[in-house]
Amino acid sequence: MSNVTYPLSKKWIRCAMILTLASSLLVIPVGASPASSVEADAIELKIQAEYLLDTNLSVGESRILSRQQIEELWDGIDPDYSADKAVEAVRSALPEKEYEALFPMRLGSPEWHEFNKGKKDYNPHQVDYYSYQNLINAVRLTANIKYKVSYREGNYSAQEIYRLEKKGKTETLIVRSADFNSPENKSKPIATQIVDYGAFLNEGLEKDRKRDLAALLANLSHETGGGWDEAPGGMLRWGLYWNENIAGKTGQNKSDFVDPASSKEYPGVPGKKYYGRGPIMLSWNFKYGLMSAIIYGDKNVLLKNPESIAADGKLGFATAILFWMTPQAPKPSAHDVMIGRWKPSNEEKAKGLAPAGFGVSIMVLNGLEADLDESNGAIKRRAGHYRDITNRMGVDITGEKINTLGMKPF
Repeated sequence: MSNVTYPLSKKWIRCAMILTLASSLLVIPVGASPASSVEADAIELKIQAEYLLDTNLSVGESRILSRQQIEELWDGIDPDYSADKAVEAVRSALPEKEYEALFPMRLGSPEWHEFNKGKKDYNPHQVDYYSYQNLINAVRLTANIKYKVSYREGNYSAQEIYRLEKKGKTETLIVRSADFNSPENKSKPIATQIVDYGAFLNEGLEKDRKRDLAALLANLSHETGGGWDEAPGGMLRWGLYWNENIAGKTGQNKSDFVDPASSKEYPGVPGKKYYGRGPIMLSWNFKYGLMSAIIYGDKNVLLKNPESIAADGKLGFATAILFWMTPQAPKPSAHDVMIGRWKPSNEEKAKGLAPAGFGVSIMVLNGLEADLDESNGAIKRRAGHYRDITNRMGVDITGEKINTLGMKPF
């Protein structure tokens, strides 16, 4: 991920220079061929200038970029972050055999079917939702996407978000808040963050890349865990057991999980509920809408079909990876915390959010679990899974702070 502040004055100066050069080149000398390389270069420069000056895209509108435009606006496309290399990184960090040994009771596995056979609401047709192949397919899907969010200085909610489909070189404006270009914000500087989802497990030291995957799976195992202290095989063998919030699924929780403050940008669909689904237990309309916009370039796909997250394991894992890697200011991404890119500010240090590690990743995901040690059940499960997974990976985490004791929310 890159953090860049783009001074608008420099951008406009550059565009003006391009326009001036393009105009001068369009004056073709007498006798020159209309199809001359000079004219072609001038037209190309003029097109680039018009592109850079275009700020009137509507939400949902797309455009295909040239390589030069991708370099200018997206820091290029790094071949080290391709889908194939992202998949290779996952297979290297945690092979399929090791993954299946860690999660024998995952939803739809042979062991899951054997345990649940004959029980109430047992579904004999349940597929292996958390299969290793679904994880791999999700990594391949997300690795083809880059994400760019721009904030107005001093106002994190005044933002616009773009998505780049790397293979098709197609950029889409997926979000623009109503106040991004308001009179009080339009003159404020813009800070921009870019995330390449192909960087998952492909940046940082080898130990930190493995810790990153272990931390993601440990947190997911808690969110979806079905184990208890005396569970057959031990509590830790029951990670990835659920993929829906039970109270939401049964209707015991009557809420539709539509936040009024975000309902204009991410409108809930009548009759649909946005309770926790998938490995990250994605909840609330604005999260469904944002994940939908990043994956599909259209916020409405998952807003109209929230149940598809629980039906498709690849999609479920994709939402978890995106949520893990996407910063949501003022919080960093959990990914940046685990690989060592994020450095706590003095204010964050004063809140106990240091040193970077598994404990801080918990705070990124759930600030309600602040200031807790392993006497708390949630922290006990998260930390237990993290130790278990890193141990199987052969990663030493001695000395790492893996609880939230002494921490306050971001």
